[in-house]
Amino acid sequence: MNCWEYMKCGREPDGEHCEDKGVCPAAIEERLDGLNGGVNGGRSCWGVEDTDCLEKINAKYTRCLDCPFFHLVENEQTGNFQVMLEIWKRLKN
Repeated sequence: MNCWEYMKCGREPDGEHCEDKGVCPAAIEERLDGLNGGVNGGRSCWGVEDTDCLEKINAKYTRCLDCPFFHLVENEQTGNFQVMLEIWKRLKN
């Protein structure tokens, strides 16, 4: 399950809110495809800027640590969970 499916935000491509709120950058961030088992940045959304109220990483990351979806991915990816380092490496390249 990807973040847009879990959160039901409707900001995935062709989602019900993509026209009024825009497509979520996590949903189209191809450099993160497959990381934590997700499509694009769908299971690494905490490392993608502008996914939540146009916040930058430093401002939103502490909120993401309390997110139930973050903990769902963490529990499902036991031993392979990528928090930030791998996300930053992929986004930097």
